[in-house]
Amino acid sequence: MSMGTSEAVRPVLSGAAPQFLCSDLFSSNLDLVFYSRCHIKTGKKRGPRYLQSLKCSSMSGCQLGSYRYEGLGGGLYRNTTIDRLKLLSCKCQQAESVGGVDAGEGNAAWFVDNAKKLNLNGLINSQNIMEFEDVEQLKRENEVLMSSGKAGTGTSTFAAASVDSIEEEAWELLRASMVYYCGSPVGTIAANDPTCTDVLNYDQVFIRDFIPSGIAFLLKGEYDIVRNFILHTLQLQSWEKTMDCHSPGQGLMPASFKVRTVPLDGDDLATEEVLDPDFGEAAIGRVAPVDSGLWWIILLRAYGKCSGDLSVQERVDVQTGIKMILRLCLADGFDMFPTLLVTDGSCMIDRRMGIHGHPLEIQALFYSALLCAREMLTPEDGSADLLRALNNRLVALSFHIREYYWIDMRKLNEIYRYKTEEYSYDAINKFNIYPDQISPWLVEWMPNRGGYLIGNLQPAHMDFRFFSLGNLWAVVSGLATTAQSHAILDLIEAKWADLVAEMPFKICYPALEGQEWQIITGCDPKNTPWSYHNSGSWPTLLWQLTVACMKMNRPEIAAKAVSVAEKRLSRDKWPEYYDTKKARFIGKQSRLFQTWSIAGYLVAKLLLADPNAAKILTTEEDSELVNAFSCMITANPRRKRGPKSSKQTYIV
Repeated sequence: MSMGTSEAVRPVLSGAAPQFLCSDLFSSNLDLVFYSRCHIKTGKKRGPRYLQSLKCSSMSGCQLGSYRYEGLGGGLYRNTTIDRLKLLSCKCQQAESVGGVDAGEGNAAWFVDNAKKLNLNGLINSQNIMEFEDVEQLKRENEVLMSSGKAGTGTSTFAAASVDSIEEEAWELLRASMVYYCGSPVGTIAANDPTCTDVLNYDQVFIRDFIPSGIAFLLKGEYDIVRNFILHTLQLQSWEKTMDCHSPGQGLMPASFKVRTVPLDGDDLATEEVLDPDFGEAAIGRVAPVDSGLWWIILLRAYGKCSGDLSVQERVDVQTGIKMILRLCLADGFDMFPTLLVTDGSCMIDRRMGIHGHPLEIQALFYSALLCAREMLTPEDGSADLLRALNNRLVALSFHIREYYWIDMRKLNEIYRYKTEEYSYDAINKFNIYPDQISPWLVEWMPNRGGYLIGNLQPAHMDFRFFSLGNLWAVVSGLATTAQSHAILDLIEAKWADLVAEMPFKICYPALEGQEWQIITGCDPKNTPWSYHNSGSWPTLLWQLTVACMKMNRPEIAAKAVSVAEKRLSRDKWPEYYDTKKARFIGKQSRLFQTWSIAGYLVAKLLLADPNAAKILTTEEDSELVNAFSCMITANPRRKRGPKSSKQTYIV
């Protein structure tokens, strides 16, 4: 198949799809690609649906780095080795090494003050971990320095060495989580916990989980894995998946994918690799991932900005993928609001937590993806209507969130005095919010300085919980105004003991308890109060916090949070989440060596070292958007609106 054919617009048909050669899917400058025969194929009918898989008959198997641990405590390990597990075998022999680097090369002493950086191919050297005896020797030397009046120098040296060792360990763990397909890295698994026998789906590559991993690799200058991930997930986008004989809309990105081995057609002795995606039909609750496509667009822009390689986003198939996601999100429906209407569990909070409707997290990612897509879309006749709808939604969405989701002490007092049952075009209480909805905890919790965007807004309902990811990404994307962004960070500082405590960062605050927990979660045993999604503490949120702080030029907040995390993350073996109000316990069902906990920490450290790098993720409003928004709130944002439609283009 020619290059021109592979660049053609990918049709979305049930039962047929074009073939792609590896040389078409990836450009020739990728060292790790073995020129294999990769193509999309419709498999045999299995049960009620046709399973379609991205297949590869190649010279290399799918490999996954894994550790053998002999723990010594304190997060430092001796005799740490890396085993490349041959998970899948193809028709031909497996390549002995990736990128020409052997696992035995590069062994060297690990120095305290000038740690040698690991090689970029992801292979772990057995001597790159600080020996436990070296740490003990440092402690003894530090005690001698303290006794001789030189405590300051000794303490700072030991602290710096400890931090460096944590970073080195994190990079080794991140590279050990890499998944290989056709000889090239395509993502990182969710968790690589050697103590857990029940893998579930933690051995899959999740779209949202890979984002901090991808950003870490980009900031480190390792672009290939991100490029591979972007293009492979793009090929998964148009596959037909069904749930009870129903197929999701075109443009939906999978929640995750897994590299599997299946028998080769016509040869029972040979096998081949396939990428098998999960669009939610196998997930707990069977919920489709709304955020996957939004994160994909955000990562695509970050790749272009960081690597300088704009050829990926300019490809015809990539442009088509962007448009399919946008059309899915911008499709007309029954909803009157510019926000996306989604079901419970369709984002990071993927279990029932009462976020159905218009959750802030989805709206912030939606706004960010719209801005990123507008920046990357190539001008052509077929894009005019889509760009017009995109611009209209951007203005309406920003107005809606800033005006109706924002809450501070002044706005809280205003809601407290709301009149209800207002039937008119100039009603102040547009959503008929009853003042009795204001919870006693909020009256006491709201600081005099600071504010935040509420978690959800629907008719007669305001979810006053503080959702961290939604607020942080509203800052990153510019969905919140400059004043609101600073106020959000002010609130985080004022409520540090509640939102950070002993481990950053609370996914939401406060927890659902008692009868409220029973009704809203359905008595979910995993989402008990102050655990998991019900106000558990998630270390991965460090990177979103850091990006927000870098954008608002307040790095001291992020630095303080990172210093808190460094005290425990490595020692606790990089848990998925923490429990209790103050995050004192490792989560009761938390996986260890959780990849996005590791990657979130690394991204935070990289951004603290180079704040300008945060620009690959942040977005700024252009003058046209600002002017359009200003026109909507001229004089009085609650201006009287008559029943007749005006000539104004933008509708709120």
